[in-house]
Amino acid sequence: MYSVPSRLVGETICVRLSAEKLEVWYGQRHMETIPRLRGSDTHHIQYRHMIDWLIRKPGAFANYRYRSDLFPTSRFRMAYDALCERHTLSKAGKEYVKILQLAARENETAVDDALRVLFAWDETISVENVTAQLQSCLPVMPATQVEIAPVNRQGYDLLLRAVQEVAL
Repeated sequence: MYSVPSRLVGETICVRLSAEKLEVWYGQRHMETIPRLRGSDTHHIQYRHMIDWLIRKPGAFANYRYRSDLFPTSRFRMAYDALCERHTLSKAGKEYVKILQLAARENETAVDDALRVLFAWDETISVENVTAQLQSCLPVMPATQVEIAPVNRQGYDLLLRAVQEVAL
């Protein structure tokens, strides 16, 4: 099961199949390249293809069969879980779909970074807070930048003394 952009629904497309990928063509224009899936019961659904439909029917998100494909990163899944803790399932789905639409329209990486900042500051996850974080233009600390506190060596000295005393 694969998804294609919603503008291609009802149109005749050509899919060129190779060992590793599928190429979707509409007319003489290359629309998309999708990795080829192996096995049965596999699926590759892109949230960008579904977002307009989900906005019109946000209640469908909670029971969507391929819902796991609609979490671009683990942070988006964490955001949905946080919304479910605060709201009913229906309201959480509506709010999450709006965040997903923001990622599709603006920038998925920027939305992911905004969610990371909101989680780090223990802020409430909402489309308003994500939008405010995107518009704040504050530099976001890279996820790979780690600050390590200096090591307290006194603990090692105490451990060595205890080991030496036991050995005697």
